[in-house]
Amino acid sequence: MTIQRDLSKYDEQALKDAERWTEIDGDLDGVDPTVAAAILTSRCETMRYDHPRTERWHDPEDVDVIADIPYLPDGGYDVTVGQVRGHLLDIYLPHEAAVRMSNVTPVYVDIHGGGFCYGYKELNRNFNTHLAQQGFAVVSLNYRPAPQTDLKGQLADVQAALRWLKAHLADYPVDPNAVFITGDSAGGALALLTLAIENSGRAAEAFGIGQASGIGQASGIGQASGIGFKGGALVCGVYSLASPERAAGRGVAYGTERKNLESTLGSGFFAGLDAADPDFLTAPDIVANVDLPPLFLLTSADDFIQAETLALATALARKGTDFELHDWKPARHDSLGHVFPVCMTWREESLRTLADIRRFSYDRC
Repeated sequence: MTIQRDLSKYDEQALKDAERWTEIDGDLDGVDPTVAAAILTSRCETMRYDHPRTERWHDPEDVDVIADIPYLPDGGYDVTVGQVRGHLLDIYLPHEAAVRMSNVTPVYVDIHGGGFCYGYKELNRNFNTHLAQQGFAVVSLNYRPAPQTDLKGQLADVQAALRWLKAHLADYPVDPNAVFITGDSAGGALALLTLAIENSGRAAEAFGIGQASGIGQASGIGQASGIGFKGGALVCGVYSLASPERAAGRGVAYGTERKNLESTLGSGFFAGLDAADPDFLTAPDIVANVDLPPLFLLTSADDFIQAETLALATALARKGTDFELHDWKPARHDSLGHVFPVCMTWREESLRTLADIRRFSYDRC
């Protein structure tokens, strides 16, 4: 079924520009019309916020870019031959590291946000290049956005990319024993769940990692990578993904985030997660059930899901896990909204955040 696409209220050039970093409607045919319409609206409304910021996005001169590496055999842009844009990754290297050619540069794996349905790796290129400028190799991952796959499929894509990375770390001037992970918003959720999968066999099994399930290689299903993350930097993540019935039964505080996501993505996005719900779908449960590496947490008073980060910080504090919480308070007549260091890297607060991530990470590797 072809959906009705009324894009007349959106700027035509802005929609065309946005195809550099997101799907708009090219993957919505055959999708339930209600879900397709909700995803289309979400993508277009998010694009309206991002498009004006592109005027400030730029690559620092001292960062080298290796773009569009397939981490699965079908990675590519030609959908007519079955290629999948979601199976590509980019690598950003400080030029000094490339010149030095010694294995001392720490690595950050970045998972972009976008409500699980918006964006590709290009959405975070500006953040990635500026993070690389801090002295990191940055590996920016694509994953298939909804409705192309569900949450389990996105986590499988991340694992496939990590397995590729582990096999190829020796090809780059990086320290294979100093790998960190970062993600913002929905990417923060995927990053935290990935840390759970990497550090708990029970979590990996709950998300279908390590189970063949009759699914072929193109899906990315396989063993957890075992890459050995030294820590993570989670930016304004969403962590309350348990179903309300299961969370309430465990006495876990339940917010509106899953309901909001289901209203856009459909309930099918969370299919097949009974084994993970709620043990690995709330911040308190993840912290209780997994020994996590050191975490740098960032949010702000203007972040509409600030409570998500604060709940994660509270759980980490109660367990005694190594973490830092950075909860920014904007000045009067100013605003530091959701994922501000990612989409507004030029802000002084963003530059300080990047420097803080460097300090936090370099101190732990």
